Amino acid sequence: MRAAVVEELGKPLVVREVPDPRCPPDGVIIRVGANGICRTDWALWAGDFWSGGPEIKLPFVLGHEFSGTIEEVGAEVNGWRQGDRVVFPMNPGEGTCEMCRSGNQHVCLDGATLVPGVSYWGAFAEFVVARHADVNLVGLPDSIGFVDSASLACRYMTAFHGVIDQARVRGGEWVVVYGAGGGTGLSTVQVATAVGAEVIAVDITDDKLAAARELGAVHTVNAGREDPVDAVQTLTKGGAQVSIDTVGLPTTCHNSVLSLRTRGRHVQMGHTTRAERGTVALPIDIMMVKELEVLSAFGMQGQRFDTMLTMIESGRLAPDKIVSRTVPLAQAGEVLQAMKSYDTQGVVVINEF
Repeated sequence: MRAAVVEELGKPLVVREVPDPRCPPDGVIIRVGANGICRTDWALWAGDFWSGGPEIKLPFVLGHEFSGTIEEVGAEVNGWRQGDRVVFPMNPGEGTCEMCRSGNQHVCLDGATLVPGVSYWGAFAEFVVARHADVNLVGLPDSIGFVDSASLACRYMTAFHGVIDQARVRGGEWVVVYGAGGGTGLSTVQVATAVGAEVIAVDITDDKLAAARELGAVHTVNAGREDPVDAVQTLTKGGAQVSIDTVGLPTTCHNSVLSLRTRGRHVQMGHTTRAERGTVALPIDIMMVKELEVLSAFGMQGQRFDTMLTMIESGRLAPDKIVSRTVPLAQAGEVLQAMKSYDTQGVVVINEF
């Protein structure tokens, strides 16, 4: 099969023939229909994950945000057949640990060993393995295309879980989104708008802010020209009920917390880089006296997809509008290089293999 291979960290990907994957007894082989290029891919490719985070062993094939068609089914798999259209949540579970048994397989205690494109070769290729298929796979309705659904496996589902399940956003609440022009950011803007929130989008370029406004943001703040905390506090007359950091930089995380009103909820969706070593300073005294909640969102379990897919089919959510462009496999490396300076908008999807 053809794959885009990382042969050196930070260097151009090499598109070449590699061996087809073998189907494990508990898994399936998926013919990749589309794969989103995520900032996690960039962090792995650049060697810039937080200290102690995942590292790839070269040569390696990235890609964890994909949908496609089942090509082969393992002997132990009962719920899936060849030809089924599926999405594979990027943080799967093995089904038996404490978290999996409680219905939270997206934070499986052994999940770090099961992520395609992170712990084993992924979907920057024609075919990819999905382990523990009966526990994790999600059927994709015929009405939703592969390009439109690729981000459901990572950034879009994270936004949905963060807004709906973690932050518990209600209609009429102020929701601030830091890093609103990225894939997770635009997804968050759209999901929060769909449940009736008043969304303030914060980013550093006008084109990304314009995209956020098109998806429902009622106010935009260019953090390159004005203090976003002051702007949010003024617009909301005292702070937002919910503020979400989709970037993971010290500045965005700190500003997100300071944008909250008393008893507000901060949700962390972006992870740090190696420079922060996984640690960001926060205004703990303000957090205490305001009784702020600090929450996080890391993907979403497969059984929660039904609600999200229903909202997509009804037109209340539109992940296709998050897709900024599609590229062939040979251009995946160019997109990764652009991510270093945050030059990509929304979700860029590989759709030609």
